[in-house]
Amino acid sequence: MPLALAAAATFAAPALAQDVQGLPPSTGSVASTAAEFDLDRDSVTIGAAGVYLTDYEGSNDYRWTPAPAAIGSIKGFSFTLAGNRLSVDLIPNQPGPTWDLQAGPIGVVNFNRNSLKNIDDPRVRALGKVDTAIELGGYVGIGKTGVITSPYDKLSVTVSYRHDVANAHDSGIWQPSVNYITPLSPKAAVALFGSAERAGRGYATTYFSVSPTQTVASGLPTYNARGGWKNYTLGGLATYSITGNLLKGFKIVAGGTYRRMLNDFADSPLVSIAGSKNQWLGAVGLAYTF
Repeated sequence: MPLALAAAATFAAPALAQDVQGLPPSTGSVASTAAEFDLDRDSVTIGAAGVYLTDYEGSNDYRWTPAPAAIGSIKGFSFTLAGNRLSVDLIPNQPGPTWDLQAGPIGVVNFNRNSLKNIDDPRVRALGKVDTAIELGGYVGIGKTGVITSPYDKLSVTVSYRHDVANAHDSGIWQPSVNYITPLSPKAAVALFGSAERAGRGYATTYFSVSPTQTVASGLPTYNARGGWKNYTLGGLATYSITGNLLKGFKIVAGGTYRRMLNDFADSPLVSIAGSKNQWLGAVGLAYTF
């Protein structure tokens, strides 16, 4: 079962694509582990999922939204396009159970609160919408294939940084993460991951502060949020082939995450009064690997 791990993961992580804060940057290289066993084999997976997520970061209202995705490995270089997030591993994967060095660019289009029609809470709508942020950066990491359950499971640790270049929040976000994925059979695989985020003062001010003028409009108390550790996220993912095996054809994907808001971000009126510190996300989708 040397390639089952690769195809199993090729769509598991992107099912949660809309939740960009909770998605580890190294999912592209984890997902395309096929290249580690057969460098001549290119693999690409495309799909779509229905994602149940919060109206805004920190909300307690939820909605369904579609999430497109594409993920794979070409000539040993892996990539992940997950909704509004793109990452590429510029270090080619090596064959066999081995160490995997990871490094490459990340780009995120942050749509948080850029549309008032997607927000149910009238108090948060009264704060006004926020410009779309374009967050660009990169990541580095290291992974090891063949660590616990078989020669084909994989554990990866990464650290990423991205910065808004569109002057929406004009600050940076650090994200350390840990990913583990293992095949269960030629038809199924599961993955677990954990991550945290540390956001700058500009991010805190833009999305979690309430100005005196906004207090008058919304009724929420004035609040000045500072940067720091914003949240931690824990997630689980599973995929199952419905057309033979996980290397080719259609597969079902399902997963979910739990996120806990922290520090000034959790104490913001947008979270403590209008929303919740506990953030949940669920997704189910269909993918095709070729």
